Amino acid sequence: MNQRFPWPDERLIKAAQDGDVTSLITVVATSQPHVRRFALSLCASPQDAEDAAQEALIILYRKIGTLRATGALASWMFRIVRNECLRQVRLLVPRSDDASAEPEASAEPSAEDAVLRRLEVERIAAAVCALPRDQRQVLIMRDVQGLPGKTVAHSLGLSNAAMKSRLHRARAALRHSLKATDRSVDQPIGGDA
Repeated sequence: MNQRFPWPDERLIKAAQDGDVTSLITVVATSQPHVRRFALSLCASPQDAEDAAQEALIILYRKIGTLRATGALASWMFRIVRNECLRQVRLLVPRSDDASAEPEASAEPSAEDAVLRRLEVERIAAAVCALPRDQRQVLIMRDVQGLPGKTVAHSLGLSNAAMKSRLHRARAALRHSLKATDRSVDQPIGGDA
């Protein structure tokens, strides 16, 4: 842990959970550097990280009473930040339903199709979030947001060749991750296949 900015101690967290406003404000303020660091390591861009950190701190402020163990604040905040980053990635995934030229695609999808699509989007978003930060940034900017390669390279301070190399590694890692989850889904549940 970062010694310059320690996490709040358990007594302070307990007082915040019990409704002491000064303690709650102190818990939020002392958690902020850690939450921002989590967000910067998980989100695609500094702007997304700032949004995720702010949302996580708001959740902390509003729902600290739901924290079961005062010693679990760090892991709870990490999960909240991770979920916020995943939510942001899901919002960026293009909706191909609207762009399809097939006449059948205009029909209302079944509930099963909608659930399967949502699960697939969540699986992809989780795989993207699991990428190293440098790969995640370039992949989201180029493939999800659709920014031109030169724009992505410039905004990340990379040469065009370095951006292309990083994007290639990110795509390869994402394919590998998705294939691995495909294999685990296809495994039979117990018994011989």
